[in-house]
Amino acid sequence: MNTPLKLSSTWSTPRLSNQDLLRLADQCVKCGYCLPHCPTYLKTRHEAESPRGRIALIQGWLTGRLEMTPGLAGHLDSCLLCRACESVCPSLVAYGPLLDGARAASLATGPLWRRLWRSAWIGALCRARVLDTLARLARFYVGTGVTRLIGRLGLDRLRRFALYPRLLESLAITARPVIPQPSTDADLDLFIGCSGASVQGGAIAATRLLCERLGLRVRIASEAVCCGALQRHNGLPEAADRARERCAQIHGGRPLVGVASACVAELRGHPALSQTLEVCDYLASRRWPETLILAPRRGRVLVHEPCSQRRLLGGNAAVYRLLARIPGLEVAPLPDNDRCCGAAGSYLLQQPAMAAALLEDKLHLIRDLKPDIIVTINPGCALHLLVGIRESGLTTEVLHPVELMARQLTEPR
Repeated sequence: MNTPLKLSSTWSTPRLSNQDLLRLADQCVKCGYCLPHCPTYLKTRHEAESPRGRIALIQGWLTGRLEMTPGLAGHLDSCLLCRACESVCPSLVAYGPLLDGARAASLATGPLWRRLWRSAWIGALCRARVLDTLARLARFYVGTGVTRLIGRLGLDRLRRFALYPRLLESLAITARPVIPQPSTDADLDLFIGCSGASVQGGAIAATRLLCERLGLRVRIASEAVCCGALQRHNGLPEAADRARERCAQIHGGRPLVGVASACVAELRGHPALSQTLEVCDYLASRRWPETLILAPRRGRVLVHEPCSQRRLLGGNAAVYRLLARIPGLEVAPLPDNDRCCGAAGSYLLQQPAMAAALLEDKLHLIRDLKPDIIVTINPGCALHLLVGIRESGLTTEVLHPVELMARQLTEPR
């Protein structure tokens, strides 16, 4: 009998051998407790689209009873890696590390062209310069009226094409330049990552402003590097380790704060970065001076909780503590926060149909509740929600919690 392989609860995955993967898979007793909690299974009612089914496929492949066909690989790739199954598993199966490892093993033993293609396009998404270029393209696309031309031609209604114009429109809203702020005596390092300027520029600017009003000095490194999460979840653990090691070289030994939940969770997997804090946790734990006053605001705010925040960072209690500082604000959780919105890193690009179906569940709730603002701390979730909200013709804003806090700052007394 195989001895169960124990792994710490982390978003990252060590490089696992096939034997290690099989030992992880063998911990699953196929009880089915995961089924009601798996978003892809609930949408398809297909056993191979469930955690239990995917584990059985991995076992069949690792023991030689099944070949790694495109169909089998497709079932592994269609997992959101939201890890809802881990929260309810009575056998404590480390499903996230198992699936990350299986994807890496599948990619390593597959055709060379597939490895090169995956490495190239995922690598491009992990480069700040590439994403900054996309943000400039998005502003050009919206500013020159190309979006209206696409609408007149009906291209925005083509299923395979429609997502990309909408993403560009949303990216044009979220993009904002980030100016490096090197400092040797700062109180904290602010982690920008590869997508910070293009997707969370407003959150970064708001964090800097709030920290300034709290008397905190912020350092923003001149080099914006990726945390490695996208590579890790796409079967490229060596590239992920290199990216995270570079982060450790830049930020190791310094107080590090991040505005994106998935980045924070990934960074914590490195010993030198294990104390990385999510910005709402960091700000909520600070002593706020009596002179720092937030102006009242009327309106309904729904709090979206990303999977990485819910299952790996201990939840979003700090978000509610921060927003409670704004007088008059009505704050409530977005219903079904335990269900993934479908963004899941690069998933919305790789599996657009399933991502759209899961997003529609959220949009149905948003249409009914009609919030003024939705707050979330994950950039992919924010972009995904914003795409759907704009497509639905809703006026709901999607913000990072610190953006809303910064809006309500009054002049110092």
